[in-house]
Amino acid sequence: MTSPVRVIVVGAGCRGEIYSKFASVHPERMEVVGVADPRKFARSKLQQQHRIVDDNVFDDWHSIVEREKFADAVLICTPDRLHKEPAVAFAKKGYHILLEKPMATTAEDCMAIVEACTQSGVILSVGHVLRYDPTIHKIKELIVAGVIGDVVHIQHLEPVGFYHFAHSFVRGNWRNEAESSFVLLAKSCHDIDLIHDWAGARRCVRLSSFGSVSHFRKDNKPTGAADRCLDCSIERDCPYSARKIYLDRVKQGHTGWPVSVICPSSLPDIESVTEALRTGPYGRCVYECDNDVCSNQVVNMEFEGGLTAGLSMVAFTKEICKRKTTIYGSKGELSYDGHEVCVFDFLTQRSTKHTAHENTPWQFGMSGHGGADYHLMDAFISAVANKDPSLIRSGPAETLQSHLLVFEAERSRLEGRVVYCGDAGQS
Repeated sequence: MTSPVRVIVVGAGCRGEIYSKFASVHPERMEVVGVADPRKFARSKLQQQHRIVDDNVFDDWHSIVEREKFADAVLICTPDRLHKEPAVAFAKKGYHILLEKPMATTAEDCMAIVEACTQSGVILSVGHVLRYDPTIHKIKELIVAGVIGDVVHIQHLEPVGFYHFAHSFVRGNWRNEAESSFVLLAKSCHDIDLIHDWAGARRCVRLSSFGSVSHFRKDNKPTGAADRCLDCSIERDCPYSARKIYLDRVKQGHTGWPVSVICPSSLPDIESVTEALRTGPYGRCVYECDNDVCSNQVVNMEFEGGLTAGLSMVAFTKEICKRKTTIYGSKGELSYDGHEVCVFDFLTQRSTKHTAHENTPWQFGMSGHGGADYHLMDAFISAVANKDPSLIRSGPAETLQSHLLVFEAERSRLEGRVVYCGDAGQS
C-alpha cells in the first residue's frame, strides 16, 4: 500500500476547506500536513479538522517555502490577485500544484506560472471544476464520439443567480476589479474554458464582447432606502436584502455558504451574523457599494472551420450557476439544462437522455459544484500519486489558452471592437 499524498493548504477559506475534505473521505490517499492563512480562525479551524502539528501551521506561505520541502503538493486557494507569487515559488520548490481558478489576474502572470511549472517538472491542475462535473463531462464524451456530428454552434448560459451575484459581486470579494479581477475572469473563465474544450483542436480566431454594470448603481437606490439593510424601512420589499440573504437563513439553521463567508473570525450564529451586517461589507445596501464589475456580459466567438459560440453571463436569474447549454451539430442537437443531457438525432428524429454516475461522497454534496470538487481532487491526487499528468483535465497548456481568450474577450469589451486572436500574444 502506497503512502497518502501529503498536501499543504495555502488559503484556508471556503475553497481550501472544501478541497481539503478529500483527506477526510480518503485518508489512505491524501493527508493534510500543513496550512497557511493570515487569519487565525481560518487556519486554526483547518488545523483542528486535520490534526496538523503546530510546527506546520503558518500565517504566511513564505515561511513554508523557506523550509525544506515537507509535502508532495500544495493547494493554492488564496485571493485571485495572490496566485502568481506562491504558484511560482512552490513550483520552483518542487511541489505539485492545485491552483484555484483563475490562474492569475493578468495574462503575463498566467504565462509565468505555466513556465515555472513546466521548467520545474511539476503537475499543475487549475480548479476548473466544471471539467470534472460528471454530467458536463458527458457532453465532451458525446462530442468526441461524434454523436451530433461536426459541431457548428455552441450557445452557453451562465446564470449567476440574483442573490449570489449580490453576495459575491456587489457586496463581496469580487465586487471591485482593482481589488480582485473583472467578472468574466473571476466567474466565467469556467465557461470560456468549457467552450474552448468543446471546440476541440479548433483555434478561436476572433471574438467580441459587450457588458456593463446593470441595476446595482446609486441612481437605482429606492427612495427612502437606508445605507444598511438592518436600518432600512423598506428592506422587506427588496429581494437583495442582507436580512433575507443571511440573517433569515441563520434563523432557519443554515450556516453554510453564503452565511459562513460573512463571519471570518467566528462560527456564524444570530449574534455574529447580526454584528457582521451592522458593521461589515455584507450589510450594505446593494445600491451603495463600490462595485464596478459587469452584471451581464456576452461573448461571441468564431473558431477555425466556421464554428461559432456565444456565452451569456447574467446576474439576474432564479437558478444559481446551473449552466444551460445547447450545441448544434451536423447530425444532431445536444442540450443541457443544468441537470441532464439530451441529444436529438436528425436521422431518427428521436431524443435520447444521457446520464452520468455521480459517485460523490456526501461530504462534497453541498459544495455548490454538484460534486465536481470531489472529482477534481480525485483526479489531482491520482495524478500526483501515479506521476501521471494525463489524469488532469485542466492542465497548464490548454488552461493557459482558455485564460488568454478571457483576457482577449475583456479587451474587446473595453475597446469596443472585434479582437483578432493573435494580435496581442494569443496563439
